[in-house]
Amino acid sequence: MTAKRAFLLALAASTLSINAICPALAQVYPVRPITMVVPFAAGGPTDMIGRILAERMRVSLGQPIVVENVAGAGGSLGVGRVARAAPDGYTLVVGIQNTHALNGIVYTLAYDPVNDFEPIALTARTSPVVVARKTMPAKDLNELIAWLKANPNKASQATAGVGSPQHISGLFFQSLTGTEFQFVPYRGAAPAMQDLMSGQVDIDIESPVVALPQIRAATIKGYAIAAKHRSAAAPEIPTVDEAGLPGFHVSNWFALFAPRGVPKDVAAKLNAAAVDALADPAVRQRIADIGQEIPPREEQTPEALAAVQKADIEKWRPIIKAAGIKAE
Repeated sequence: MTAKRAFLLALAASTLSINAICPALAQVYPVRPITMVVPFAAGGPTDMIGRILAERMRVSLGQPIVVENVAGAGGSLGVGRVARAAPDGYTLVVGIQNTHALNGIVYTLAYDPVNDFEPIALTARTSPVVVARKTMPAKDLNELIAWLKANPNKASQATAGVGSPQHISGLFFQSLTGTEFQFVPYRGAAPAMQDLMSGQVDIDIESPVVALPQIRAATIKGYAIAAKHRSAAAPEIPTVDEAGLPGFHVSNWFALFAPRGVPKDVAAKLNAAAVDALADPAVRQRIADIGQEIPPREEQTPEALAAVQKADIEKWRPIIKAAGIKAE
């Protein structure tokens, strides 16, 4: 046998061996770090929940999960980046009601918030609190509504921008109470809260993670939580039903999505890692500490997340359209 023939036979044998091994290797997921995009700035509730999950999910997946903040345009910059990513399970996004239900109504997007993503898991939800500046004369929610009616278009509500959860909640509040007030957009919840504390704006409908510390410090007034049940994080605050505004129920949720087309076994592995994380007592406590609630196990499925997303789009579309809200 010539040296050349021996070389070719050896090459053929090695190629066969590699081809036999590669399919097995391809089934191993994950084999490298995963990127979890948070489409908002660091420090907010979306970022906090993303980092809590990433830290625990790496235990189940056996690979680091790198959290990357890509903020801007109501979350659409970061979400758009994930929509364009390869559907291989190595890029995820922490989506919220705003990014995956409301933005498709408010913004003209280069992607479809429903059809371009694979639902992975519903991870947390919360309801906002109706709050006001500490000098507001109203002692309870009924008095606040009466004050707003007595001062049409003179009051102002802080929001985190056009189409933000605060803005949409304010429109819903107006439609139920027959009140009229101005919306003042800010670059985020933190600067909005600062101006509420200083009395530059009158009211806000804000996440507990932002509102509760200020209510307890008596720098603002808290009237009611927009939910059917009191929050475990703030049982002293009545529900809107108890406070006199039945039906003003708002649920802001947090979830994990992957680009559409991710393999089913990869999606299942990601969901299992998220479910494992949400069952961890330390994770549950940390999420509760920031005023969020973990959905029951049966609601942590991709199917349940898709149903929640669909229901929110159907609920909020007529309210947003009626108000003529359209972001530039």
